[in-house]
Amino acid sequence: MIELPSIGYEQVVSNLRKDGWVIVRKKGNQLRLHKRTSTEVLKLTIPTHRPIKKSTLHHILKNARYSLSNLPDSL
Repeated sequence: MIELPSIGYEQVVSNLRKDGWVIVRKKGNQLRLHKRTSTEVLKLTIPTHRPIKKSTLHHILKNARYSLSNLPDSL
């Protein structure tokens, strides 16, 4: 299993935006991102914490359908 790094939300959002995600709103301490695919609209809520807990980061990447094998290269 890949060891997830302890990183802030800025790095997570930056990498997701490179993958086609768009910030649609910020409310309180959360960001909402959307990504349109050919069949659906994917939605993510990301806490604006520094650092994001590893378990939370794992769930964000899983829901974003972001490949964990690409993670060490991009973060």
